[in-house]
Amino acid sequence: MAELMARSPLGHRAADLAAVVATTDGRVSLSEILFLGQVDVRVSRDEVIRRQLPLPLDPNTVLRAGERAALWFGPDEWLVVGAAGSAGAIVAELGSALIGAHRSVLDVSGNRAWLELRGPGTRELLSRGCSLDLHAGHWLAGMCAQTVLARSHVLLEQLDDATTWIGVRPSFADYLVDWLLDACRFRVAT
Repeated sequence: MAELMARSPLGHRAADLAAVVATTDGRVSLSEILFLGQVDVRVSRDEVIRRQLPLPLDPNTVLRAGERAALWFGPDEWLVVGAAGSAGAIVAELGSALIGAHRSVLDVSGNRAWLELRGPGTRELLSRGCSLDLHAGHWLAGMCAQTVLARSHVLLEQLDDATTWIGVRPSFADYLVDWLLDACRFRVAT
């Protein structure tokens, strides 16, 4: 009997990702976040309020609790992200909390590869390929957005002043890493 093993869409790029810190003189580090549990939730805002679900109600915001984060996608859509292997528990928990409501709760864990950009040059690097205003006065910790980075549809989450998570479709992950590596060749300001 063959044993199934999870395979990262960027596992073969580990050395490239690790080299970013040297390329940018420590201004940026780039790493893959492996196998996050991801659950797409569709339900009305009124149901979220009535059932007191831990989902953010303000546009483009994130509600974090421990290893779990809920990202606002739209007036009736959220992405709940958790530790590796947590999607089943998240689906069960939200499904139970939403019994009787018109809703959709789906495990979409294979839908995105995740990267973490960290360091004081992160915003500058991202601004080279993203049209969002990523200035620290506008793009704050606890914000998220679905946007385009280097012609790839991505999900950005700002964790703190110098840490951004990027969710990208696995089929675009190699391309985005190539773009980030190329963008790092142009010196990130000190």
